[in-house]
Order: sequence, then structure tokens, then C-alpha cells
Amino acid sequence: MNTPFLSIVIPAHNEESRLPRTLEQIFEFLSRQSYTAEVVVVENGSSDRTLELAREFSRKHQNLIVLHEERRGKGNAVQRGILEAHGEYRFICDADLSMPIEELEKFLPPTLTGFDVAIGSREAPGAIRYNEPNYRHFGGRAINLLIRLLILPGLNDTQCGFKCFHASTAESLFRQQTLTGWSFDIEILYLARRKKLRVCEIPIQWYYDPESKVSAVRDALRMISDIFRIHLNALHGKYDLTP
Repeated sequence: MNTPFLSIVIPAHNEESRLPRTLEQIFEFLSRQSYTAEVVVVENGSSDRTLELAREFSRKHQNLIVLHEERRGKGNAVQRGILEAHGEYRFICDADLSMPIEELEKFLPPTLTGFDVAIGSREAPGAIRYNEPNYRHFGGRAINLLIRLLILPGLNDTQCGFKCFHASTAESLFRQQTLTGWSFDIEILYLARRKKLRVCEIPIQWYYDPESKVSAVRDALRMISDIFRIHLNALHGKYDLTP
């Protein structure tokens, strides 16, 4: 298979109501680009028609790859999608497409150069949030404060669901990933810091989705536990092994 310039990886768990619209917007956007691209949907553990709808869509688009991952967990889905993608650049994209797909250009050459990891940020100068309730915003900022204090100082929005990696960087980082759930982003960025990779935050436009599956209290507690797991992994030398 020829290497496409870009792979867009979409983890999808119970996304039958949002995924079709997202795929339509992405493929319409890609039809206007001069570069080659593939889209990789990784359905994992859904109880609705997410997998069936994705496969139906793939019959109309040869560059749509649909993977079925039985293990639940966003980290599992993203890891499989990233490692089975073929693109020179690999972009993680949330199924709700809360960032307009046109913002993708900010993550890629020639607009962006000299990076290993580019992460979408709702807090970097120039970013705009739309329609987000105050309680969700302040809850998110409290979670980020914990992340900065406990493991990733200086990064203002590690949990935004839009991230881009050069292929060699993606292979290196995701083969060492151990977390399977919501906190996988923290582990990947921690590994990037250990490897002294160039990480940049990209200010984006972001629209709050009232159907968001994030639970501030539950996910914050799980995140704190996962951060200590990352530190233990590092202490025990798990990240010193060559993937």
C-alpha cells in the first residue's frame, strides 16, 4: 500500500448518532485537499450500530478502514488505530468532531513544522470555546491543574481529543503505552517528555457537545490513579525498554 500523507484515527464507542455526520464532514474536507489520506475508525465494545454504520460508510469510501476492537477503553482503540494506520502523519480525532475539521490544517506542514507531537488546546492563546457551561469549564481547569502539578507541568490542555504525530514518533510512543482508558493521553505525553520530543499546543476552535461522555468527578479520580501508575511504571523501568 502506498503511504498516505495523513491518517485520521477515530475511536468510536456507542457513536451511532454522531459518527455518520462526522465521517461525512471529514470526507468532504478531504475531497478538497491535494494530499492523500486515509480514515481509520476503531469501534470498540459498542452496544449500538456503530460498527454496522461504519462498515456501510466504508463501502462508499475505499480509504476508510474500519477496525473492530473488542476490548473497551479509548486508550485501547486509539493505540490499535495509530499502530495499524499507514500515514506519514497520524491524527487522533474525537468522534463528536467538536473541533471543526478545517482546523486540522494547523497541525500539519506546511502550516506547522518542526514538531514531533502537536496537541489541540482549548486554553492556548487564540483558542476559542463555544457554548461550554461554566461548571464544565471550571471542572476541566481543575483536572488540568492536577495534571500539571502531578506529572505534566506547562501543558495547558492534555485531554483535548485532537492530537497529531509524525509516524515514527507515533510508533515509538504508542508501542510503549500501557493505559487503556481515558488517561492514555497523559501517558503518551509523559513518554514524549521523557524522550525529549518537541510537543506544541495548537489553539483551536472548540464546540461543547452536551452529549459528552466525560464525567468530571469519576474521570478525575481515575486519572489520579492512572498518574500514580505512570510514575510506578517509570520507577520500575517499564518505560526504559525498547518497544
